[in-house]
Amino acid sequence: MKTRCAWCEKDDLYRDYHDYEWGIPVYDDDKLFEFLILETFQAGLSWYTILKKRESFRQAFDQFDYKKIANYTEEKVHELLLDEGIIRNQLKIKATISNAKAFIKVQEEFGSFSKYIWAFVNAKPIDNKPKTIKEVPATTPLSDAISKDLKKRGFKFVGSTVIYAHMQATGMVNDHVENCFTRK
Repeated sequence: MKTRCAWCEKDDLYRDYHDYEWGIPVYDDDKLFEFLILETFQAGLSWYTILKKRESFRQAFDQFDYKKIANYTEEKVHELLLDEGIIRNQLKIKATISNAKAFIKVQEEFGSFSKYIWAFVNAKPIDNKPKTIKEVPATTPLSDAISKDLKKRGFKFVGSTVIYAHMQATGMVNDHVENCFTRK
């Protein structure tokens, strides 16, 4: 039997996410945007809730196509508020639209969102080597700094906790515990 980080033992959905996505470096702008949006919707909720609704989010938000999302109208916002498959929070839906616009501006300035975000860690994942899940922080001074910079650039729902979770999800930081089989 494989030893994993304790948080993912709930079921196959969680285990698959842990085994094949969480902590694996992501450099693709489309995938980085998807995780950013999912993390913003997760704020105040469990990640498991988001994972269960991930496919519905993909359908509702045009496969996370930030160019399309940047042009969403009030009519589309209303349509999304009626979609029972997603988290129907008007502030988060509107934040997704403004985040798509801000994402495009970052791409224009840096060439890609990936270049921008990965520059915070010198393009190399930080390996924290936690022994147990209790050693894994919810925020760090780096996630504070990234959060502050994103907010300055017009992003919404990107507090330090959301950003640290994004860093973990996209492999900017490796927080797999030392006995987890995926550390290798």
